[in-house]
Amino acid sequence: MTHSSLGAFSISLAVKDIEASKTFYETLGFTKMGGDQSQGWLILKNGPTIIGLFQGMFEKNMLTFNPGWNQDAQNLEDFEDVRSLQKRFAAAGLETGEPIDPESSGPAHFTLTDPDGNPILIDQHR
Repeated sequence: MTHSSLGAFSISLAVKDIEASKTFYETLGFTKMGGDQSQGWLILKNGPTIIGLFQGMFEKNMLTFNPGWNQDAQNLEDFEDVRSLQKRFAAAGLETGEPIDPESSGPAHFTLTDPDGNPILIDQHR
């Protein structure tokens, strides 16, 4: 099997009170990297560690990978497109949900679930 980077990694947390969560993680040394709290989501960073806070968007916490980005959300020149990743994982027998149109390009996403029921989001922004 060919292995390639899945891109930037973060944990996406389903939070009950985004303000309380933001305050908590800022106390731990995280700073805002992106997002819009009024829309119910923030991206926080501490060194290479990225945490997404999402209020009312997801049922469970999930692992998130962003093909085409490094940990600083900077574009990588060489990366495996989300469509290729989905096709490769489906061919390996993983359930990858609704296929992304192979003729499309740019932003797209799909989800996987690991054997313990943990959701994994493969979310390409470029």
